Amino acid sequence: MMRGYPSPMKESEAMEKPTGNQVSGDLSESDRVLVKPNDTVSGEFLTETLEYDGERQVTVYYPPATPEAIVFAGDGQRIARWGRLLERAKVPPTMIVGVHGLVDETLRLHEYSPGFEPERFAAHEKFFVDDVRQWTKLRFGLEQPAERTAVLGVSAGGELALALGIRHPQVYGAIFCASPGAGYKPPAVIPGPLPRSYLVAGTQEPFFLENAAKWAEALRVAGADVVMNERAGSHGGAFWREEFPLMVAWAFGR
Repeated sequence: MMRGYPSPMKESEAMEKPTGNQVSGDLSESDRVLVKPNDTVSGEFLTETLEYDGERQVTVYYPPATPEAIVFAGDGQRIARWGRLLERAKVPPTMIVGVHGLVDETLRLHEYSPGFEPERFAAHEKFFVDDVRQWTKLRFGLEQPAERTAVLGVSAGGELALALGIRHPQVYGAIFCASPGAGYKPPAVIPGPLPRSYLVAGTQEPFFLENAAKWAEALRVAGADVVMNERAGSHGGAFWREEFPLMVAWAFGR
């Protein structure tokens, strides 16, 4: 039980399909395997609705022990589930704050990538970076320094992680990015200081693998500490979630 807070929802309640413009059913086959009903998890899940763009849900995974690190993630209806994977790995207790993404793929991309609709991106950026972080601090009494905080995204969400990490290095000390799209390309000049960056992409998704490799090279040239891993798999494959504990171990150690 999270002391001092209302009892969190059971995982099945937290993952119910939300209304409006959110989506919780957008799961790859590997995610469906991950959330088998008979799986046990020691940590807790909590989903709440914040005031943004009508309504926006945030799902939090709270580990069994007091969190020593926080990962803020786009597409939180998917990624918050990955908290159970951290319990099986030798990593510090890590909290996941997952901001739900939009069901409309075009609007989701425009929120996540700064090049399409700057005003929409900027509004979501403020919500994600400022409002969600402040809500986390007030709701859980928890705030970590940049070196214990990461931003995570997959696919278009990977573009979000790159954009927010580069723009807010004082908030996020690490970027976790899987299979980024090409809506947000490396700028000609990437100003420092830069977060440590961990990228991964699959051998069966050459478009996304090329994007990840371009970002890895651009960040290295700009002076960032970069890991770039190439894994067997296609877009949305199991390697995304399998890489997550490795990202956390790399960034936060033990």
